[in-house]
This record gives sequence, C-alpha cells and structure tokens, in this order.
Amino acid sequence: MEILDAVSSFLDSGGGVLWFILFVSISLWTLICERLIYFKFAYPELQKKCLEEWLKSSYSNHRTALHIKCCILSEAKISMQHFASTIKLLITICPMLGLLGTVIGMIQVFDVMSVIGNSNARSMAEGISQAIITTMAGMVVAISGLYFHNLIEKTIQDKSRQLAMLLK
Repeated sequence: MEILDAVSSFLDSGGGVLWFILFVSISLWTLICERLIYFKFAYPELQKKCLEEWLKSSYSNHRTALHIKCCILSEAKISMQHFASTIKLLITICPMLGLLGTVIGMIQVFDVMSVIGNSNARSMAEGISQAIITTMAGMVVAISGLYFHNLIEKTIQDKSRQLAMLLK
C-alpha cells in the first residue's frame, strides 16, 4: 500500500501533465509488448502461411510469379508494421508533454513570484519540482520507447529479408 501512496504522491507532484504522460506510457508499452509477443508467437504462423501460399502458386510465367511474390511479401510486411507508426507517434509525444509540464511548472513559479515575491522558496519549489519531474518522465518514457521501437524496426527488416530469401 505504501508503494501505491508513493506513486500517487509522485504523480500528483507532477501535476495533470504527468498523469497524461502515464496514460501515454501505458499505451506505448502495451503496443510495444503486443509487437514483441507478435514476433515471438504469431510471426512464425505468418511465415508458414506465406511459404504455403508461395508454394501453391506454381505459375510458368515468370512475371506473374514475381507479382505474387511481391504481394506476399508486401502483405507480410504490412502485418509486421502494425502499430509501428503509432508507437513512433507516442514516443514523439512524450518529450513534448514533458516540455508542456515544464512550461506549466515555470508559469506557476512566476505566478508565485509575482504574488508573494521571490522570498518564499517553498512556494516556488512546487512549480520547479513539477517542471523537472514532467521533463524527466517524458524523456525516460521516450528514450526507453525509442530503444524498443528501433528493436522492432530492426526485427521487421530482418524478418522481411529472411522471408524474401525463403521465397526464392
């Protein structure tokens, strides 16, 4: 229970923007996990299906066979790239949300300074804390997500290349 209180306190100290970063983060990691699970379990079935489809198409015309191969590879790549652009979008949004939290936190600091003056450090610390926490959270989510996005993109390239070699 103490962990939940600490997490809730941390999220509250970051303001409303940090809650939104959490939502984006959960969405991002759900999609990343889905893609990793897809490549582990569903991709072998896709590969098998593509190979069966290729072996069924025994056309004597070289041009027709080439078109069929291109269609099979294109459909497989589309299947592998599912959610890739959404993942990239969510990664791009995170630092922007962190920056938004920074701006909101700094506005709070300047608001406190204009009302109370710059002698009340405790009042200013809340705004500065919000600014730093949201920036950090946005960057952590984006950097870790970027690593896995690149891993997924590399996997797509490798699997596409392997499938093309398999269909020769």
